[in-house]
Amino acid sequence: MNAVDRYTRTAILLHWAIAVMIFVNIVLGIGSGYVPDSWVRPMIDLHKSIGITVLGLVLVRLIWRLTHKPPAFPAGYRPWERRAAHGVHLALYGLILALPITGWIHDSAWSAAASHPLVLFWVIPWFRLGFITHLAPATKHDLHLWFGTIHTACSYALYALLALHIGGALKHQLIDRVPELQRMWR
Repeated sequence: MNAVDRYTRTAILLHWAIAVMIFVNIVLGIGSGYVPDSWVRPMIDLHKSIGITVLGLVLVRLIWRLTHKPPAFPAGYRPWERRAAHGVHLALYGLILALPITGWIHDSAWSAAASHPLVLFWVIPWFRLGFITHLAPATKHDLHLWFGTIHTACSYALYALLALHIGGALKHQLIDRVPELQRMWR
């Protein structure tokens, strides 16, 4: 495969770092409902730490993407496949931004936020969103519930888009015999 047909090393590194973190966060988010009570808080704290990290990495990835042209799609892709791939990528970027932002708002409106500081990976003190933490308790409670629901809905949408993204890559690789996975792997 020609180097021009591949993504840059930076794009590949960011893609896989974000993908692994999202997978771990899915496991933590879903798994926290199935573990002993003593494990729930550490799992949720790690989930928050990874979410904030993903937010930073996806912003870097967007800047990289805007300043470095991605490789062209292989010539054999049909027009509808190109449109679908662009649409799924745009929606993925939107959700990968929306999930940590809605989670951060949800956490900032949490009634116990003042007694449980947000510390990324148990080392880096992090801030909650002040314009939310200073709201009236009833308003914060409503925001906490509302953004928790939005965060959960976005996660289900992300699962669907990840299935399309992975399914599309595997379809091109295994059925169409186009070296799709090699474009995002060194």
